[in-house]
Amino acid sequence: MSGGVDSSVAAGLLLEQGHEVVGATLKLWGGVSDSGCCSVADVDDARRVAQMLGIDHHVFNYTEEFNRHVVEPFVRAHAEGTSPNPCIECNRHIKFDLLFERARRLGFDAVATGHHARILARGERHELVRGADEQKDQSYVLGYLTEEQLSMLLLPIGALQKSEVRSHAERLGLRTWDKPDSQDVCFIEASKGREVFLRQRVPLTSATIVDRASGDVIGETDAAELMTVGQRRGVVPDRNGQKRYVASVNVRERRIEVGTLDEVLISRVALDESSLSFTHDKLENGEVVLAQWSAHGRVQVATFRNDGACALELSAPARPVAPGQSVVMYKMQEPTIVAGAAIVVRS
Repeated sequence: MSGGVDSSVAAGLLLEQGHEVVGATLKLWGGVSDSGCCSVADVDDARRVAQMLGIDHHVFNYTEEFNRHVVEPFVRAHAEGTSPNPCIECNRHIKFDLLFERARRLGFDAVATGHHARILARGERHELVRGADEQKDQSYVLGYLTEEQLSMLLLPIGALQKSEVRSHAERLGLRTWDKPDSQDVCFIEASKGREVFLRQRVPLTSATIVDRASGDVIGETDAAELMTVGQRRGVVPDRNGQKRYVASVNVRERRIEVGTLDEVLISRVALDESSLSFTHDKLENGEVVLAQWSAHGRVQVATFRNDGACALELSAPARPVAPGQSVVMYKMQEPTIVAGAAIVVRS
């Protein structure tokens, strides 16, 4: 129970279905937080919702593990010029690893969360499927889950639209019924931002900004670590007024390459083979999939390649993908089932 409306309703619906429910809130970030799901107010909201539902509520402290598996890699990746996804890493190492293990030790049959995704059970096989609400679907951040984890997971609101979730919360009299969704990285203060967070932890590096086509120097940045491949914000247009995008970030050489959309479009995304994770069967070389590389990004038809170089060949040109991001691959079928995930090394 994060203190948000989704997990609150998940608990309430399970209780109505006759389950014995115990609320668990994870204390993850030991520093100041004014956003995401790690603030004191969020923990208090979760506790008070549990009281309203009449269920026990526990707070599990994973601050040390969260720092080791999520925060430190986040800082290190930016220092190297890559762009990690901390929510995915939190799910992989904390929520669906340490929490699952604790639940097993305590004798629970299942763990339930408020994620907008669905689990399709076919005999002994469990598949992860997109949530019914396309605008709120969170299957992307669950893309690394295994069959074993899915078999122990309940997603009570995955078949609901967000408006239905709020209606249930209001019907149940839950204080979180109109609480806004969290949008930001939970351990970064929204009022200060990523730059302040990183400057407190690593020295930021100045870099030259170069036009990819001409090789001309067009500007400088005092923090190459804050530039992300694919970003447009903060990049000056070319002389014809065309928008420019970041094509590459090289912190070591203190060089940022930018170009117009036509100049930076990609047709191939290289993947870290060691990071490949499949829910069930491995994808075959040459298999066509739907690929998604951001939580709310568009899907792209692609061909999976693993014939000496692990990569996705895109069916149509796309904006570049930042190294360090995860790509989640879906089967080309209905319903849209997660096949697996991997980390981008180059695009």
